[in-house]
Amino acid sequence: MNPARRRPSASRYALFAILPLLSACASVIPPADAPAARPVPAPRPAPSPDAAAQPVPATPNPPLAAAPAPEGATTAVEAGIVLGPEYNELGVAPEQATAALKAFRLSCPALQRRTDASGLTQSGEWTESCAAATGWPDRDAGNFFSRYFGTVQVGAGSAFVTGYFEPEIAASRTRRPGYEVPIYRRPADLVDVDLGLFSDALKGKKIRGRVQGSNFVPYYDRAAIEGGALANRGLEIAWAADAAEFFFLQIQGSGRLRLPDGSVMRIGYDSQNGRDYVGIGKLLRDRGELQPGQASMQGILDYLHADPVRGAAVMNENPSWVFFRELTGAGPLGALGVPVTGRVSVAADPKYVPLGAPVFLSLDRAEPNGLWIAQDTGGAIKGANRFDSFWGAGDSARAIAGGMAARGSALLLLPRASVARLTGR
Repeated sequence: MNPARRRPSASRYALFAILPLLSACASVIPPADAPAARPVPAPRPAPSPDAAAQPVPATPNPPLAAAPAPEGATTAVEAGIVLGPEYNELGVAPEQATAALKAFRLSCPALQRRTDASGLTQSGEWTESCAAATGWPDRDAGNFFSRYFGTVQVGAGSAFVTGYFEPEIAASRTRRPGYEVPIYRRPADLVDVDLGLFSDALKGKKIRGRVQGSNFVPYYDRAAIEGGALANRGLEIAWAADAAEFFFLQIQGSGRLRLPDGSVMRIGYDSQNGRDYVGIGKLLRDRGELQPGQASMQGILDYLHADPVRGAAVMNENPSWVFFRELTGAGPLGALGVPVTGRVSVAADPKYVPLGAPVFLSLDRAEPNGLWIAQDTGGAIKGANRFDSFWGAGDSARAIAGGMAARGSALLLLPRASVARLTGR
């Protein structure tokens, strides 16, 4: 997945990044000479297949008073830290705490191996909480977070949260009538370059491209790939029935393919072409082609389906393309390499949030309020207090994620040793 969601994560382009501002098993296939099966339509959200879920309004906690972030700040430490309230003052529901503890426990091995790009935590500061999480009773999760974590606000604390989910679309493992949209694996000529190996001034910066003669050039963009740049290379892992639905599966970064015999093939992120992501919903809204309230995933799909030729041209204005691999184990996987959990996992910018850290959200929409675990990243999820909430799979997840756009405040839960070092308390 990655919803989708938002550089793309190692496991997903994830994201279902800024959708509201665009304004996240093997099967038996009939022989080739068998009658062509009709595409199986993907599930649609209830009650209306074309409507995002109606928001449940809430009153968010205001951000804590903070000094303006220094110009040019690129990490959480540079943006500034404000000491937050104690966990017990947050009002986290017991069932949320239990779900978050399970996800945190799963993240701990990867969390302790990573170098924290945000600068908020140092080596060994997660050891105590991760060791305790191993045997801590799930039913007593609130006391776990209260004992081992303090809270901090990064920068101004003003949060913006979108949503992503694991979509299901109709597809076939082989090309056949009704299934004509290629789903590609990562090509061998797609090269990742760590620019920090060439200059200390470029540490942390990476690019993707391909070698052409003696030059390193950008990889093929969406229009070129749609035009056949990767055709006849044996890269297809499956063929989708609907180009617009597959476009949104690429934004999510992972998904389920409903095959003609009714079985499911799960696919996950396996790299991206290195081109910048462009939100087509924002383009359409700026042009006046989408009215207020239509810039949800559902509204954009309606627009793309209304005129496939026009829709294809619009989709090509987003040059980013996501490559996939088949998933046979648990999933979908987030940037930490562990499965993400619906209504528990969020994507975040690792320069501002240690991946694996708990996050408390207080927003003007009730559904995403509460405790989450940062387990993913996304191509459009950049900056402090920017999150993409994962809602799982199915009709409800699609309806909520498709129109999610919530604002309010955010707090990070960090080990008490980290909080003391950062704040002097």
